[in-house]
Amino acid sequence: MTVPEVMARLRLGRSAVYDLIRTNRLRSITIGCSRRIPYGSYRSFVASRLEEAA
Repeated sequence: MTVPEVMARLRLGRSAVYDLIRTNRLRSITIGCSRRIPYGSYRSFVASRLEEAA
């Protein structure tokens, strides 16, 4: 997934998504000059947030 796709799904701004990536709370990879978030990483992040909220 691209950063804008994750931004839309999480309803967060660009800086917030990059903060999650920088702090390793949301794992990502770089392909060429593009940052990609694997779908499994996105799902793990959402699942961990749900666990924290419970």
